[in-house]
Amino acid sequence: MSPRWPWVPPPAAPCLLATVLDTATPSSAATTSTTAGSSESGTTAVSSFLTRGQYLKPGQYRRSPNGVYALVMQADGNLVLIKGRTAIWSSQTYRKASTVVMQHDGNLAIISGRTPVWATNTAGSTGAYLAVQNESNLVMYNVRNKAVWLRAMVLGTLGAGRVMNPLPILYSMNRIYRLQMQPDGNLVLVKYGKTPLWSTRTASRGPFAAMQADGNLVVYSATKRALWTSRTSARVPSCRCRTTATW
Repeated sequence: MSPRWPWVPPPAAPCLLATVLDTATPSSAATTSTTAGSSESGTTAVSSFLTRGQYLKPGQYRRSPNGVYALVMQADGNLVLIKGRTAIWSSQTYRKASTVVMQHDGNLAIISGRTPVWATNTAGSTGAYLAVQNESNLVMYNVRNKAVWLRAMVLGTLGAGRVMNPLPILYSMNRIYRLQMQPDGNLVLVKYGKTPLWSTRTASRGPFAAMQADGNLVVYSATKRALWTSRTSARVPSCRCRTTATW
């Protein structure tokens, strides 16, 4: 019988994500984990890997080798990393009956029917696989065991409804530029991880940045007071924030 995981509802307000590593390598425990088939129902040993062509349907999961963390595909369409009864990361997707697939092109994608809902934007990393690791990280590795995606990353585009507080960090596709919400309340665009190019010049404790469905990117204080806005309200549900190499 599959374990009963605590359902994680859509957040009423942004919550702080756990800190993760800036760099990652496969742990020895992860590399010796049992390999499962295309999906996992809980009746056999549970793998810590999701390899190319494998998928998780609602209620199915992968578990870290130490058994502490579980990556669960919920029935409401949200992919959630859980420790005990505490959610520490989610895809923030809510399309019922969705499936998460480790695609052959290296992209991890959540699909509802034939409609793409969410993806890591890592196509081109052919043969990549996802690992649920003992230290709470979710990491995608290419065939050379080099990390190409972490759960603290968003590559290319921050979709409507997504929040940075301070994680995740928005990276350009070439990884040269990143947009990050600093703990001091400043939203900063950085080149090569050390050279600031632009910032909102805001200061506040407990800040977060939200890409709103109305097209506005807004920096809020912990009390939800707007500190800065991009003034790009267009009421287009698919509005996005994108970092490119042209900054």
